[in-house]
Amino acid sequence: MKKISFIFIFFFFLQNNLIASNKVNIINKLNKTENISFNFIQTINGKDEKGECIIKYPKKIFCNYDTRNNKILVSNGSSLVIKNDSQYYRYSIKKTPFEFLLDKNFLIDKINSSKINEMKGEYFFFQINENNNNINIFFSKKNYNLVGWQVEDIYQNLAVTFIFNTSINRKIDEKLFKLPKID
Repeated sequence: MKKISFIFIFFFFLQNNLIASNKVNIINKLNKTENISFNFIQTINGKDEKGECIIKYPKKIFCNYDTRNNKILVSNGSSLVIKNDSQYYRYSIKKTPFEFLLDKNFLIDKINSSKINEMKGEYFFFQINENNNNINIFFSKKNYNLVGWQVEDIYQNLAVTFIFNTSINRKIDEKLFKLPKID
Protein backbone atom coordinates (compact mmCIF):
# COMPACT_ATOMS: atom_id res chain seq x y z
CA MET A 1 0.00 0.00 0.00
CA LYS A 2 2.86 2.39 0.81
CA LYS A 3 4.33 1.73 -2.63
CA ILE A 4 1.05 2.66 -4.37
CA SER A 5 0.73 5.81 -2.26
CA PHE A 6 4.31 6.79 -3.09
CA ILE A 7 3.74 6.27 -6.83
CA PHE A 8 0.52 8.32 -6.70
CA ILE A 9 2.20 11.15 -4.79
CA PHE A 10 5.24 11.04 -7.11
CA PHE A 11 3.10 11.39 -10.25
CA PHE A 12 0.96 14.08 -8.65
CA PHE A 13 4.03 16.21 -7.88
CA LEU A 14 5.56 15.41 -11.27
CA GLN A 15 2.40 16.59 -13.05
CA ASN A 16 2.26 19.79 -10.96
CA ASN A 17 5.93 20.48 -11.72
CA LEU A 18 5.32 19.99 -15.46
CA ILE A 19 2.36 22.38 -15.35
CA ALA A 20 4.44 24.96 -13.48
CA SER A 21 7.33 24.41 -15.89
CA ASN A 22 5.07 25.03 -18.91
CA LYS A 23 3.82 28.29 -17.38
CA VAL A 24 7.38 29.37 -16.65
CA ASN A 25 8.44 28.58 -20.22
CA ILE A 26 5.54 30.59 -21.67
CA ILE A 27 6.28 33.52 -19.36
CA ASN A 28 10.00 33.39 -20.18
CA LYS A 29 9.17 33.45 -23.90
CA LEU A 30 6.88 36.45 -23.41
CA ASN A 31 9.45 38.27 -21.27
CA LYS A 32 12.01 37.96 -24.09
CA THR A 33 9.57 39.18 -26.74
CA GLU A 34 9.62 42.88 -27.62
CA ASN A 35 7.75 42.42 -30.90
CA ILE A 36 6.27 39.63 -32.96
CA SER A 37 5.53 39.52 -36.69
CA PHE A 38 3.19 36.90 -38.12
CA ASN A 39 0.65 35.83 -40.69
CA PHE A 40 -2.88 35.30 -39.48
CA ILE A 41 -6.26 33.82 -40.28
CA GLN A 42 -9.11 35.50 -38.42
CA THR A 43 -12.57 33.97 -38.36
CA ILE A 44 -15.59 36.09 -37.41
CA ASN A 45 -19.10 34.71 -37.89
CA GLY A 46 -17.79 31.96 -40.17
CA LYS A 47 -15.99 34.40 -42.47
CA ASP A 48 -12.20 34.12 -42.79
CA GLU A 49 -9.82 37.01 -43.34
CA LYS A 50 -6.08 36.66 -43.80
CA GLY A 51 -3.14 38.98 -43.56
CA GLU A 52 0.04 39.98 -41.78
CA CYS A 53 0.56 41.70 -38.43
CA ILE A 54 3.23 43.12 -36.22
CA ILE A 55 2.70 43.48 -32.48
CA LYS A 56 5.05 45.73 -30.55
CA TYR A 57 4.67 45.61 -26.81
CA PRO A 58 3.09 47.44 -25.15
CA LYS A 59 -0.21 47.89 -26.97
CA LYS A 60 0.89 48.56 -30.55
CA ILE A 61 -0.25 46.58 -33.56
CA PHE A 62 -0.29 46.96 -37.32
CA CYS A 63 -2.25 44.49 -39.46
CA ASN A 64 -2.53 44.51 -43.22
CA TYR A 65 -5.41 42.35 -44.45
CA ASP A 66 -5.34 40.47 -47.77
CA THR A 67 -8.47 42.16 -49.11
CA ARG A 68 -9.32 44.12 -52.22
CA ASN A 69 -10.41 47.11 -50.16
CA ASN A 70 -7.00 47.71 -48.47
CA LYS A 71 -8.13 46.97 -44.92
CA ILE A 72 -5.69 47.78 -42.12
CA LEU A 73 -5.88 47.73 -38.32
CA VAL A 74 -3.51 50.00 -36.38
CA SER A 75 -3.00 50.78 -32.71
CA ASN A 76 -0.57 53.42 -31.47
CA GLY A 77 -1.00 52.26 -27.88
CA SER A 78 -4.01 54.40 -26.98
CA SER A 79 -6.29 54.35 -30.04
CA LEU A 80 -7.25 51.63 -32.49
CA VAL A 81 -8.16 52.36 -36.12
CA ILE A 82 -9.76 49.98 -38.59
CA LYS A 83 -9.67 51.47 -42.08
CA ASN A 84 -10.38 50.36 -45.61
CA ASP A 85 -11.10 52.14 -48.89
CA SER A 86 -14.60 53.18 -47.84
CA GLN A 87 -14.74 53.10 -44.02
CA TYR A 88 -12.80 54.49 -41.07
CA TYR A 89 -13.42 53.48 -37.45
CA ARG A 90 -11.49 54.80 -34.46
CA TYR A 91 -11.81 53.40 -30.94
CA SER A 92 -10.11 53.89 -27.62
CA ILE A 93 -7.99 50.78 -27.15
CA LYS A 94 -9.43 50.59 -23.62
CA LYS A 95 -12.80 49.69 -25.15
CA THR A 96 -11.38 46.67 -26.99
CA PRO A 97 -9.81 43.33 -25.99
CA PHE A 98 -6.53 44.65 -27.46
CA GLU A 99 -6.14 46.62 -24.23
CA PHE A 100 -5.25 43.28 -22.67
CA LEU A 101 -3.94 41.19 -25.59
CA LEU A 102 -1.27 43.76 -26.45
CA ASP A 103 -0.11 44.25 -22.88
CA LYS A 104 2.65 41.73 -22.23
CA ASN A 105 2.87 42.50 -18.50
CA PHE A 106 -0.87 42.04 -18.07
CA LEU A 107 -0.69 38.70 -19.90
CA ILE A 108 2.20 37.52 -17.74
CA ASP A 109 0.33 38.44 -14.55
CA LYS A 110 -2.80 36.63 -15.75
CA ILE A 111 -0.87 33.56 -16.85
CA ASN A 112 0.80 33.42 -13.44
CA SER A 113 -2.57 33.43 -11.70
CA SER A 114 -4.58 31.35 -14.19
CA LYS A 115 -5.04 27.66 -14.69
CA ILE A 116 -3.19 26.26 -17.69
CA ASN A 117 -5.40 24.25 -20.04
CA GLU A 118 -4.57 21.96 -22.95
CA MET A 119 -6.27 21.71 -26.32
CA LYS A 120 -5.91 18.87 -28.82
CA GLY A 121 -2.56 17.91 -27.32
CA GLU A 122 -0.92 20.73 -29.32
CA TYR A 123 -1.76 23.92 -27.45
CA PHE A 124 -1.82 25.42 -24.00
CA PHE A 125 -4.44 28.05 -23.37
CA PHE A 126 -5.46 30.43 -20.65
CA GLN A 127 -8.91 31.87 -20.04
CA ILE A 128 -8.84 35.50 -19.02
CA ASN A 129 -11.90 37.45 -17.91
CA GLU A 130 -11.24 41.15 -17.47
CA ASN A 131 -13.68 44.10 -17.59
CA ASN A 132 -16.34 42.09 -19.44
CA ASN A 133 -13.76 40.79 -21.92
CA ASN A 134 -13.54 37.01 -22.25
CA ILE A 135 -10.21 36.13 -23.79
CA ASN A 136 -8.71 32.75 -24.55
CA ILE A 137 -5.02 32.99 -25.45
CA PHE A 138 -3.20 30.04 -27.03
CA PHE A 139 0.46 28.97 -27.00
CA SER A 140 2.27 26.15 -28.80
CA LYS A 141 3.21 23.14 -26.66
CA LYS A 142 6.32 22.65 -28.84
CA ASN A 143 8.01 26.04 -28.54
CA TYR A 144 5.73 28.10 -26.24
CA ASN A 145 5.10 30.69 -28.99
CA LEU A 146 1.87 32.62 -29.07
CA VAL A 147 -0.36 30.95 -31.68
CA GLY A 148 -3.61 32.85 -31.36
CA TRP A 149 -6.52 34.13 -29.36
CA GLN A 150 -10.29 34.07 -29.17
CA VAL A 151 -12.26 37.16 -28.11
CA GLU A 152 -15.57 38.86 -28.56
CA ASP A 153 -15.07 41.83 -30.86
CA ILE A 154 -16.58 45.25 -30.22
CA TYR A 155 -19.85 44.08 -31.82
CA GLN A 156 -20.03 40.93 -29.60
CA ASN A 157 -19.02 38.63 -32.47
CA LEU A 158 -16.78 35.72 -31.62
CA ALA A 159 -13.41 36.42 -33.29
CA VAL A 160 -10.83 33.64 -33.49
CA THR A 161 -7.33 34.57 -34.66
CA PHE A 162 -4.79 31.89 -35.53
CA ILE A 163 -1.23 33.10 -36.07
CA PHE A 164 1.63 31.36 -37.87
CA ASN A 165 4.99 32.05 -39.54
CA THR A 166 6.00 34.02 -36.48
CA SER A 167 9.19 35.99 -36.18
CA ILE A 168 10.24 37.45 -32.84
CA ASN A 169 12.18 40.65 -32.16
CA ARG A 170 12.71 41.78 -35.74
CA LYS A 171 13.79 45.31 -36.47
CA ILE A 172 10.59 47.23 -37.21
CA ASP A 173 9.72 50.73 -38.35
CA GLU A 174 7.91 52.72 -35.62
CA LYS A 175 6.04 54.64 -38.33
CA LEU A 176 3.84 51.57 -38.84
CA PHE A 177 2.00 52.41 -35.63
CA LYS A 178 1.09 55.93 -36.68
CA LEU A 179 -2.67 56.10 -37.01
CA PRO A 180 -3.91 56.61 -40.57
CA LYS A 181 -5.91 59.70 -41.37
CA ILE A 182 -9.45 59.80 -42.69
CA ASP A 183 -9.37 60.14 -46.47
